Amino acid sequence: MTKLFPPTQIDQILQNVAQNADAINLGNITDGQTSKIQNTNNFDFDQLESHRIFHLDQIKKVCVDYRLRFLDLKYFKGNIPKEGIEKITQLEKEHQTSLDGFKIMAPSVLFRLKKTDDPLLFVPLGNNYFYLVHKWGNDLSFFRKVWAWPFKNIWNLLMAVLFVSFFATLLTPYQIFTKTPTSSTFWMLYFFMFKAIASIVLFYGFALGKNFNPAIWNNRYDKT
Repeated sequence: MTKLFPPTQIDQILQNVAQNADAINLGNITDGQTSKIQNTNNFDFDQLESHRIFHLDQIKKVCVDYRLRFLDLKYFKGNIPKEGIEKITQLEKEHQTSLDGFKIMAPSVLFRLKKTDDPLLFVPLGNNYFYLVHKWGNDLSFFRKVWAWPFKNIWNLLMAVLFVSFFATLLTPYQIFTKTPTSSTFWMLYFFMFKAIASIVLFYGFALGKNFNPAIWNNRYDKT
């Protein structure tokens, strides 16, 4: 039976983003070498699966939309499963090279605690292109993109607080504050509800050192 809210397969989301972009020209990967991330791996590009090649901008978009991070493997606190190790070994054998510079795309908590929540393992190709080696763990929640939307920028957060405040006001029996409730009573309660929720959000953000998705997607520090 199909689930009402199926889990989000982040590798499929990434491939959808890549499909909407321009077709990959393999020559762009090796030409120029102007990016900060240089090509440290010698691949036989004829043997690579093109649907597993992604540009850094495509990876960044998915990370920002779903509040994920894209960091060096050394910062990952989980374990790479046996299947992932086998795929790395297979790639090295097929391309007769030793792979280096691995990256992980995963939720922030996976760079601090051992959990299973949809990590993706990449290896750099050069010029900000990466090759998806393996995905493991559980799929992300269907609602993760909705949950991450308020954290994309300050305006999204403000809209979210306004909406939550309005919903909370509707649920509040404001008749207990006055015997003759009017529309002005509702909007006054809404104003105070907004101030209360906004204060909680600000306190939570400053106390825990939180930041917006575009600022953390490739940042290795916890307090961002």
